[in-house]
Amino acid sequence: MKNLMTFVLILSCSLALAISVKIDDLYRLERYSELPLLMPRGIGWESKAVFNPTAISVNSIVYLFYRSEDWTGVNRWNGTSRIGLATSTDGFTFTREDRPIIEPTESYETPGGCEDPRIVRIDDLYIMTYTGYDGGRARLCIATSEDLIDWHKLGPVFRDDTWSKSGAIVPAKIDGSYYMYFGDSSIKLAYSKDLKNWTVFPRPVIEPRPDRFDSRLVEPGPTPLITDEGILLIYNSADFSTIYRPGAALFDLKNPRSLLKRTEKPLMEPELSWEKTGQVPNVIFIEGAVIHEEKLILYYGAADTYIGAFVLNLKEDL
Repeated sequence: MKNLMTFVLILSCSLALAISVKIDDLYRLERYSELPLLMPRGIGWESKAVFNPTAISVNSIVYLFYRSEDWTGVNRWNGTSRIGLATSTDGFTFTREDRPIIEPTESYETPGGCEDPRIVRIDDLYIMTYTGYDGGRARLCIATSEDLIDWHKLGPVFRDDTWSKSGAIVPAKIDGSYYMYFGDSSIKLAYSKDLKNWTVFPRPVIEPRPDRFDSRLVEPGPTPLITDEGILLIYNSADFSTIYRPGAALFDLKNPRSLLKRTEKPLMEPELSWEKTGQVPNVIFIEGAVIHEEKLILYYGAADTYIGAFVLNLKEDL
């Protein structure tokens, strides 16, 4: 009976949130522009780099939360990271806030900073995962907000203080629990009732594949999409040439651990000059996904320096 109730709850969530995007449709994504949407600016907190953005669409406005770096920090190669906010009505032309929305304030965030956000809304609560980096260890962290402006930090996700990164929370509770894909070498799955106490399933749900575009590492991209086929997780990966390309995986709505399908080829390749040249060359790293004005927009960090977008027109293509 419990399994039946769980399935009914999942089904009701999927009907409310599901979009008609199939995993193979992602191969029809196109770059929005040959120029970045956002670039470093000024001499302050976002002067060195802006990259790895997450996004959410609320009341026809896209809120883009992005990682920035300045020229100070851990060493001469890595600046201190903060999370900035930019907004847009069309999803492509953004107005930036003058100050970061989340800054390093805790011991587990300094001097490295707050990195690589992902955002989701569940039950009128905005939940952001990000990486706190103290200069030696990365810790996956969570912050919550009711208005997207004021954020309350809950601290590191895992109490054992192990290295952890890249948390993508499924945008609906399953049997009363939050489910999160996470990890930066293989992808694991964890669940929680309260966002503070997490249980990790013992085996990864996605691992690198020899001799493929994702042979070296895999890690979650943006908040998963609940589709007619299941839970669609876009993930980031690298091979042993250290080229970062995105892929995608489909999981069962009834069992978020069950992998149904996985892309055989990358969705995109670094091709433009600003995707190939920057702090880390040859990087496309997707962390943001929104449905806005009948488009699926994926926001990505390029070469750990710039922000770009891919677009799938839902009205024409599907």
